[in-house]
Amino acid sequence: MKNPTKILMQLTRKALDLDWRLLLLLLPPLSLLVYVSLSSSFTTTTSTAVGTLLSSLSPFKSIFHSNYVPHARAPEEVGLRARRRREEEELDRSRIAVCLVGGARRFELTGPSIVQNILGVYNKSDLFLHSPLDPNAYKLSLLKAAPRIAAVKIFQPEPIPETQSQSRVLTAANSPNGIQGLLQYFNLVEGCLTMINDYQRKNNFTYDWIVRTRVDGYWSRPLPRDNFIPGKYLVPPGSSYSGLNDRLGVGDYNTSLVALSRLSLIPLLDAAGHQQLNSESAFKAQLAVKEVPYVTHRIPFCVVTDRRYEFPPGRFGVPVAALSSPGPLSGAKCRPCTPACTGSCVGPVMNGLYRGWSWTEWANKSLELCDAHGDWEEGWEKLFDAVAGRRLAAERKRVEALKLKQCVDDFEEMRKRTALWEAPPAADICRLASGLV
Repeated sequence: MKNPTKILMQLTRKALDLDWRLLLLLLPPLSLLVYVSLSSSFTTTTSTAVGTLLSSLSPFKSIFHSNYVPHARAPEEVGLRARRRREEEELDRSRIAVCLVGGARRFELTGPSIVQNILGVYNKSDLFLHSPLDPNAYKLSLLKAAPRIAAVKIFQPEPIPETQSQSRVLTAANSPNGIQGLLQYFNLVEGCLTMINDYQRKNNFTYDWIVRTRVDGYWSRPLPRDNFIPGKYLVPPGSSYSGLNDRLGVGDYNTSLVALSRLSLIPLLDAAGHQQLNSESAFKAQLAVKEVPYVTHRIPFCVVTDRRYEFPPGRFGVPVAALSSPGPLSGAKCRPCTPACTGSCVGPVMNGLYRGWSWTEWANKSLELCDAHGDWEEGWEKLFDAVAGRRLAAERKRVEALKLKQCVDDFEEMRKRTALWEAPPAADICRLASGLV
């Protein structure tokens, strides 16, 4: 009988030359042969052969190791999950000021979405409303549904005297109301910061975060939690107009203090040599001069507009998104419409736009376009209701059927729940509306 050790060595050398899958097929008979060999002889030669065999099988050791766990998470992944969980728990404990600014033109469409997707999502968020008095201000009574209201200021707008530094730094180009329009907008934003600081001093605390958004913003989904980034100011991408999209901002208190100081930082921009800036480029400049870093995230909201825009938009035109667009729309102009351009039509239109101006993200069928060269189409209410859902549709219809007494009662309910209230009598606000009886 041939020496079993020699047979074993020959088989081992041949096995090493074969595909590893064939080697797995040979493992059972090889193991049996090892067992027989070890049982019949314990010579030094045999021990050497066995050692050679085991060494040759070392690449497969982990497969048969008793502690092998196929789906175990790497320590880095476990650590990342734990860190995210801690961040979410900390955010749940954080105090958030929601700064809501602007006129209430289509607030019956946008207001309930803000309550539902921002104020209703973050339990420790306080509402700060800074809005001009006009015939649409009665719609702000919808905010009685807000869980927490810290301060409300509804004021009669007055012209803001223009300084020399403002006339140098700002431009009237592409602003519907010239430099005065920019100053009024900046006053709305910084005025909200003043309200927040007054409330903090009165209650002896500082907010962890400030979310600054617009009254005319329609939110299709909740504000995502990953937009709260310590030490950085978050803005949406697109609609940058040679600067930064200023239709929404999220930051901690220190970064927000800079971002919301739209009026008071103009002299600093002037000293730095900035000239002829629009709202977006002035916003980018003030973050730069104060060395506040920013990041961009896509955000699920759009700005509802009644304005007319050329269709299809030219290189420096403004695309108007259909409210039914999957999004996120990141503050692009929008309206409820039957889309005039979808699917393969969208790419050529959007690729024709200058990316640094009114461009917005459109990939992955996230954007549908309205033909906005005329007024809103007949039957837009049904289009809105179908997109917004039953709850928001009910709020729209509620405003449509609102009576004078109910309007006054709603404002009075808001006033009783608000710590700082500065507004005309409720009856005066409601009587400005046409059609309320």
